[in-house]
Amino acid sequence: MIKGGAKYAATGENAVLAASRKADVIIGSVGIVIADSLVGEISPKMAAAVGQSDAFKILIPTNRCNNLVAGIGNQTMGELLDDVIKKLSALSG
Repeated sequence: MIKGGAKYAATGENAVLAASRKADVIIGSVGIVIADSLVGEISPKMAAAVGQSDAFKILIPTNRCNNLVAGIGNQTMGELLDDVIKKLSALSG
């Protein structure tokens, strides 16, 4: 995130738990609400914190790590991200 231009970044379980309580919007792969997904990076506490957050969630339907999302086509990641941007703009607009 820092390389991408973010001024601040944090990693780890506690950072996710704390940020989930304060966030207005959470954007990420559908795996962020599935415990042990993303090659074990998402702990049960992290998945619960994101899932229970009052933040509006925009989840990207990626079919990876043994989690398949039915009903999605063969959209590229670029197309999915374009849709994320549209949904985020609609929220803020």
